[in-house]
Amino acid sequence: MPILNQDTFEFVSRNADQTRRLGARLGVLLEGGDIIALEGNLGAGKTVLAQGIGRGWGAQDPLISPTFVLMRRHTRLHDQQKLYHIDFYRLQPTEIAHLGLEEILGMPGNIAVIEWADRAPEIIGGDYLRITLNCLDEYRRTLTFRAAGERHNAFLENFRKEIIGR
Repeated sequence: MPILNQDTFEFVSRNADQTRRLGARLGVLLEGGDIIALEGNLGAGKTVLAQGIGRGWGAQDPLISPTFVLMRRHTRLHDQQKLYHIDFYRLQPTEIAHLGLEEILGMPGNIAVIEWADRAPEIIGGDYLRITLNCLDEYRRTLTFRAAGERHNAFLENFRKEIIGR
C-alpha cells in the first residue's frame, strides 16, 4: 500500500527506464539550494535515478557514478546553477566531514544529489529530500520519498502533484 502523507510519498518503478523518467520529472523541479539524499543497497538504482535527475535538470553531460572520484560538478547552459553529484560509498564519516561540503550544500546556486547519503546524515543538515530505493525483484524498485524541512516538504508536495495529480 502506498504511503501518502505530508512528508512521505512512495512509488513503484517497473524498470530502469521508468526510474530514469521519474528522476527527470524530479530534476525539472529542482532549484538552487535543493539537496537530494539517495539511499539503498548496491544495485538499487541510485545512479539510474540520479541520471534522470540530471537529464531533467538540464545537465550538459550525462551523470555517471562518482564512486571513484567522489564528486562531479555539472552545469547547464542557460544559467550559472551547478549540480553536484556526490558519492559517499567509499568514505568514512570522518573523511566526509573534510570534503568542504558546507560550501556546496544548501547554497542558492547549487543543487546536490548525494548517493549513499545515509553514511553521513549529519553532514546533510535538516532540509533535504531523502529517497530510499529498495529492490523488489530484478526489475522493480520501491522509491520512498521523505522530505525534511519546510523547503523540501513544499518540494515533495509539488512533485507528488506532478506525478499523481494530488
